[in-house]
Amino acid sequence: SYFDALLVGLTATPKDEIDRNTYGLFDLESGVPTDAYGLDDAIAEGYLVPPRAVSVPLKFQRQGIRYQDLSDDEKDQWDALEWDDDGTGAPEEVSAEAVNQWLFNTDTVDKVLALLMERGHKVAGGDRLGKTIVFAKNQAHAKFIAERFDINYPEYRGEFARTITFKTEYAQSLIDKFSQKDQAPHIAISVDMLDTGIDVPEVVNLVFFKIVRSKTKFWQMVGRGTRLCKDLYGPGQNKQDFFVFDFCQNLEFFSQELEGSEGALAEPLGQRLFKARLELIGLLDQQLQEHGVQDAPVKPLVLTEAGIRHDTAVLLHRMVRGMSLDNFVVRPKRRWVEDWAQAEHWKHPTADQLGEVATHLSGLPTSVRDDDEDAKRFDALMLGLQLARLRQEPAFARLQSRVQQLASALLELTSVPDVRAQLLLIEAVAGDEWWQDVTLPMLEQARRKLRSLIKLIEKAARKVVYTDFEDALGETTEVDLPLVASAVNFERFRSKAKAFLRAHEDRMALYKLRRNQPLTSVDLQELDALLHEAGATDGDLERARSLHMNLPAFARSLVGLDREAATQAFAHLVAAGTATANQLQFINEIVQHLTEHGAMSADRLYHSPFTDIHAQGPDGLFDSSNAALLFKALDSLELRQAAA
Repeated sequence: SYFDALLVGLTATPKDEIDRNTYGLFDLESGVPTDAYGLDDAIAEGYLVPPRAVSVPLKFQRQGIRYQDLSDDEKDQWDALEWDDDGTGAPEEVSAEAVNQWLFNTDTVDKVLALLMERGHKVAGGDRLGKTIVFAKNQAHAKFIAERFDINYPEYRGEFARTITFKTEYAQSLIDKFSQKDQAPHIAISVDMLDTGIDVPEVVNLVFFKIVRSKTKFWQMVGRGTRLCKDLYGPGQNKQDFFVFDFCQNLEFFSQELEGSEGALAEPLGQRLFKARLELIGLLDQQLQEHGVQDAPVKPLVLTEAGIRHDTAVLLHRMVRGMSLDNFVVRPKRRWVEDWAQAEHWKHPTADQLGEVATHLSGLPTSVRDDDEDAKRFDALMLGLQLARLRQEPAFARLQSRVQQLASALLELTSVPDVRAQLLLIEAVAGDEWWQDVTLPMLEQARRKLRSLIKLIEKAARKVVYTDFEDALGETTEVDLPLVASAVNFERFRSKAKAFLRAHEDRMALYKLRRNQPLTSVDLQELDALLHEAGATDGDLERARSLHMNLPAFARSLVGLDREAATQAFAHLVAAGTATANQLQFINEIVQHLTEHGAMSADRLYHSPFTDIHAQGPDGLFDSSNAALLFKALDSLELRQAAA
């Protein structure tokens, strides 16, 4: 059960503050269910409130930021940024994975805060955002969110929204303040610290501003909002649900009824290289055909465009041959793998055929591997240069600058023998003259000779980059989480059935049920008819039986036990007139609970309010014989038999 993982902070809740509806269901000392009891069951029975899950499509958060998609002004801003990406200069794109990791975009955070302030649950007569937890990606992200909130909402500056992380000074003091209903902060921006273990019933908004892929962690985080809270919105206006605003497709990933997705993160580097090489083959075929040298022989030791094309095709062919059909990921693509594992297919492929290969084969695992990530990133950079040259794109100049920066970094490592062996080439690439009439073979030669040296460049700490590009906020949609959807429907039925049955307590079956009298088969039929009349479905009745053993027990949990019948069950304990005031109070608490809930397990006697009368519960108030009679009386009220 997910409920074991999240149980919404009952571990941190003083046992005398827990709603009495939980009696008999939870071990109130440890805060875990006494039996297998799921989140859906807890919501269905009204012990927890359900989430309202809202998926918010935010472009940069899902797709990353691509230079070519920016406006002209934004491109100028991009080019002017000090990226300091290991000396490589401005990248072509920043993946969704990097957004909020080291790149922080003002408009992205502002849009999230605006949606929260507009759509989140409000309290204090609707004038103030309810208690909210924002799950941030890292410390820098949390700090940036707090700064943007203070700028956008200066009237709340410095108090309303606060970062609460393991690095926050006086973090526990802030948590204590956050736990107070009307005291600031009202927005807690957290990195891991508030994901579990915090118990604030007033929390009504959760903001997932980071990707979560652990199922246990996800439900623990959702659990921060599930606690009941009476009179939250005013007298008699209790907490009914809470919002989960998700900007990172966590809801889609964990919803069993929706296709799981890691989100629109950047393609793996290996897949991008595969596709770039396919594109290179297509452009070279076009150029060689225009010059009438498409089938020119490849001369050993002479690197030409035809040689580059040949070597690229050979590499891709080897990669396809290395795709094992025994792999379940590869098997559905058998047709394309078998076709392109044949060398002749690589001789004169059409553009459409290369497109099919990119679609069906580029992301498949292969035994032809290269584990040097730095070298592969350099390959991608040099392939980008080659493609830009063939397409005559202005991006060439920017990519050239990145290669020159890498070469300059290598010049600082001349004490390394492998670097010293390529010193003349490195000096040429770092300068400007080499680039004046650079050709594809020259770029390819530099790629092959320098790729293995890139890993020697010392990795500087990733510089934080702040941008202000316009993000795109799509239409929000509510997502039904299968784990809780049926439970929410059952809770609605339960509330409706409770009102209906209490309005018909004069019916014979309910009369006998409330007075603990045996039920006949006719009574059972009447009870079944009453529940159907109250709107029960077969699914509702099945869940009711699973939670309460049988339908009579479920019905009594709704209508309660008649006070006189409850009192009569314990009359023998006080008949002699020798019961103490504490014993009478103890029994009266039992009667009160039975009147409300119809039954109670013996375990409940060892928790508040009974332990408030005596710390040892019944064992401290009654002798062993009377304690045994007390347990026997409780047991006699259990509805184990369907009918007399």
